[in-house]
Amino acid sequence: MNITVIVVGLFGLFSLAGGLIGYFKAGSIASLIAGGLSGIILFLSAYGISKGNQVSAYLALIVALLLGGRFMMTLIKSFKVMPDLLMVIFSLVTILMVGMYLFKK
Repeated sequence: MNITVIVVGLFGLFSLAGGLIGYFKAGSIASLIAGGLSGIILFLSAYGISKGNQVSAYLALIVALLLGGRFMMTLIKSFKVMPDLLMVIFSLVTILMVGMYLFKK
């Protein structure tokens, strides 16, 4: 199995779990919606990448850039490891892996 598919799928799982945790811990419906939507998009992107679909790779790249930017802003303000630093790291790894996948195509 392609490592890019695994990374994007794990990022989707982490985003979905983060949205659920944000909802149950803080009652944040925004976290639930954003994490759920991001997670589903990343899962679908991972599936598309596994089938060789470049549009799915670009979609995963866009989601990773958006999530990375959003969590980088809050990381700079508050420097929380969870979820900010972990999401930034996961975003950067996803951007790197998807970028290498697209470069090989």
